[in-house]
Amino acid sequence: MSDAPVTVRLTLPLPPGVNNQYVTAGNRRVLSKSAKEFKKEVERLLLDHREKNRITTAQERTVKESFIGVYMTFFFETPLKRDLDGGLKIALDAIASGLGFDDRKVVDIHLTKRIDPLRPRLEIEMETITDWQFDESYVYLGDTEDDASAQ
Repeated sequence: MSDAPVTVRLTLPLPPGVNNQYVTAGNRRVLSKSAKEFKKEVERLLLDHREKNRITTAQERTVKESFIGVYMTFFFETPLKRDLDGGLKIALDAIASGLGFDDRKVVDIHLTKRIDPLRPRLEIEMETITDWQFDESYVYLGDTEDDASAQ
């Protein structure tokens, strides 16, 4: 792992609210059309960042190897229409999938709610954490078979 933290900044459309992310198909819950569209838009935005060198191969490699802190600022149209945490999971899943990292390596999350009726959006800043420790008595020694099979 690199010693210098890597920061990745993204501005995404607002993800669908948690009540609009899944639909029932038979006996299964599947992603809704709006959730699939959100994930495709995230993929497109990440591709654009790569093409414009806003995200480099070296940055992506470091993100894959590191623990990560995520800072999300949701800019909603109104203050009380949506819960702050309703878009967290789908946004994190879309970014992790698009950048190829395991979202179980996210060890620090900060969420902020702001209002911008004219430009609703989600601003994300991810930073690698090179010196993360779970607590004073445990030192992370790497994945075990049980951890790898828990996926």
